[in-house]
Amino acid sequence: MLSYWEQASLLRYDIIIIGSGIVGLNTAINLKEQYPGKEIVIFERGILPTGASTRNAGFACFGSVSELVDDLRTEPREALYSLFKRRKNGIDLLRKRLGDTAIGFRQDGSHELLQEHETDVLDAIDDLNVLLKDLDQNIIFSEAHDHIAAAGLSPAHFRYCIAANTEGSIDTGRMMKALMQLALSKGVIIKTGVQVTRFEEQADGVRVDAEDPLRGSVINFNCEKLVICTNAFTGHFFPDMDILPGRGQVLITRPVEGLRLKGIYHFDKGYYYFRELDGRVLLGGGRNLDFEGERTMQMGANNTIVEHLIYQLKHDILPGNHFEIDLQWSGIMAFGSSSKTPLLYKHSDRISGAFRLGGMGVALGSQLAIDLSRLVSE
Repeated sequence: MLSYWEQASLLRYDIIIIGSGIVGLNTAINLKEQYPGKEIVIFERGILPTGASTRNAGFACFGSVSELVDDLRTEPREALYSLFKRRKNGIDLLRKRLGDTAIGFRQDGSHELLQEHETDVLDAIDDLNVLLKDLDQNIIFSEAHDHIAAAGLSPAHFRYCIAANTEGSIDTGRMMKALMQLALSKGVIIKTGVQVTRFEEQADGVRVDAEDPLRGSVINFNCEKLVICTNAFTGHFFPDMDILPGRGQVLITRPVEGLRLKGIYHFDKGYYYFRELDGRVLLGGGRNLDFEGERTMQMGANNTIVEHLIYQLKHDILPGNHFEIDLQWSGIMAFGSSSKTPLLYKHSDRISGAFRLGGMGVALGSQLAIDLSRLVSE
């Protein structure tokens, strides 16, 4: 049984947001700034966010050249330009809101590594520079093949290199902590350990049901508007939506003596990515080795992919260097069956959401949250 005080003061809010990742937190902050008098609460089912927001590789990037070339095979140039612009704007918004120091932003640039058979990617550099010039005069892709040897990478495996001068990296943990602290300072309420099971729109608002493991019952919350920011886990609420979960494997070494890497790196159309972090190497990806196996919402290791990542560290990224794996983890991303464009969804006047960030939550999250806040305000 709920107490009088609980029923009177703790069960009704103006806006309930499900999901405390990048989109959920930014949306809550935006709405609280717009409506400071409204009670806004975020429900998070885990003690920590359970998607990719706290479990990514910390890349502040817009897209590698080979990925963009691959996208142009199926997407019109206008769509590619628009998506690239959204990614860049999102990172700019994140930096402006929190500050570079708070998120550990380092603009060391990025390098895309190509194999012998990928020379066609080099041919696209000039075209992409022209396409993106109107967006930012500073965005320039350039050939930097000498960097392979300078960084200590395997010249037998990686034959060509493309530099992007405007990309960078962040400290994911510091970024999320700063977002949470900002939300709390604005008066947003964050409740963790709240597993929302269902919701139902009613005449005077939305009823949101959540499990209470301590009482062994369901608690009924109520709100004027419900906002869903659950990304890969959205299928629980909208099973017919075009959202495919994609698990990403990540591992990090102990500090490597004499490490020469600097900045962030991509290869194989962005399916693999690595960076230097506090003298260590963080490496992730390989989802393309087992798409079906990684199409899951369960955290865990895919041993085939993890073994392949370690092989690449040994032979291609740190050849001749001794290293030890310190940690490994996975994060759950959300993709579309044919489109990389995020989903901004209005279910009704009271229920809306945003999801499907395609593994680019750091880049897309802040801009998508602005769009979602506007949708909620309509």
